[in-house]
Amino acid sequence: MGLPIVAIIGRPNVGKSTLVNRLAKDKSAIVHDIPGVTRDRTYIPAFWRDRDFMVVDTGGLVFNEETEFLPLIRQQAMTALTEANAAIFVVDGTTGPNAADREIADWLRQQQVPLFLAVNKCESPEQGIIQAVEFWNLGLGEPFPVSAIHGNGTGELLDALIEHLPETSEIPETNEIKVAIVGRPNVGKSSLLNAFLGEQRAIVSPISGTTRDAIDTFIERQGQTYRLIDTAGIRKKKNVQYGPEFFSINRAFKAIRRSDVVLLVIDALDGITEQDQKLAGRIVDEGRAFVLVVNKWDAIEKDSYTIYDYQKQLEQRLHFTEWAETIFVSALSGQRVEKILDLVNYAAEEHKRRVSTSVINEVLEEAIRWHSPTVSRGGKQGKIYYGTQVSSQPPSIALFVNDAKRFNDNYRRYIERQFRQQLGFKGTPIRLFWRSKKARDVEIASVNRATRV
Repeated sequence: MGLPIVAIIGRPNVGKSTLVNRLAKDKSAIVHDIPGVTRDRTYIPAFWRDRDFMVVDTGGLVFNEETEFLPLIRQQAMTALTEANAAIFVVDGTTGPNAADREIADWLRQQQVPLFLAVNKCESPEQGIIQAVEFWNLGLGEPFPVSAIHGNGTGELLDALIEHLPETSEIPETNEIKVAIVGRPNVGKSSLLNAFLGEQRAIVSPISGTTRDAIDTFIERQGQTYRLIDTAGIRKKKNVQYGPEFFSINRAFKAIRRSDVVLLVIDALDGITEQDQKLAGRIVDEGRAFVLVVNKWDAIEKDSYTIYDYQKQLEQRLHFTEWAETIFVSALSGQRVEKILDLVNYAAEEHKRRVSTSVINEVLEEAIRWHSPTVSRGGKQGKIYYGTQVSSQPPSIALFVNDAKRFNDNYRRYIERQFRQQLGFKGTPIRLFWRSKKARDVEIASVNRATRV
């Protein structure tokens, strides 16, 4: 991914995620008073003095239990450590060192990575020194008393840490495409992420709600860097209680907003559900490009008509996203998974594409020639003076008209279809802004434009 990595390691509930948020000056890592909230590796960008780096939040390490997700959490933490440039071992200053801390310390001493011991929950600087002294006997060097909540001591910790990280000027820049992977629980989002990577990057389990954080992973393909963001499964709002799942879903919605392209994953066995429709609507409302990924296609019994029947169902239930590309895959077997990135590339290009004003007006003139605006009940007809693209991501076009109220929904959809037929914009929503403007104002604006030219 380019940036150096700092792994945050420790047993459950010592404040790892709070420290991650403090170091990153963000609130991306989920913080909640229940052990095991963090399960996967979560990458968050951070900066200190002249160094950019990625902080990796990991699940709480427990070595002497094999229940539920604990073995998988250990695997994720170990993977984070192997790719890290440095690691911070977080302990709880209010409890002193315990058997679990000693067990983790014994394991960390065997790793070949610079290690820093952060004694968290030292809210008072004076008391913190006394609390930190107890942790010298872990044999990991100087303990740094810190308060992740208030920020005490984190500057001293970072000053020591960045000595082991390369300067930002030495890190090559990347032109990345941010890709959020969203969908209902258990549709195969984490399996799809792992299929892209060829490794067990996210915890995959048949238990609903396995993924809780929005997890960033970087891959490179044919010179293009992708930031893949795996998100928690999004259930119906009425089924979500306040707690870890509530925070997870909020992270998933934020992931949609910060992405360039969204992969909406649906379960081929379930078909298009009401929740899938709502998620698609959310993506469109956020103005994100997206690709519809029909997963578990290998589990469908097929004949020569199956795919056509399924596509017809998609067109009926997701008619408002007819411009999006659809691909049928199996994350389990890897079938057609790599082709998804080709669709991502195309959608990302269309999402940021700009079209000249002259071309837009050529399309408008042709559209009006074939189908002029209808006359309103008052006997007045709508008139489109001109159009111009005002922004991209998504492509947004302002149409200056005599009175926006004279254009009904059918005619507005007709104009959008003409733009899509003539200009493409496959894979991205487009926005049309109908601006009422008096004829005299339009003439003045035209003269001004001509004068500037």
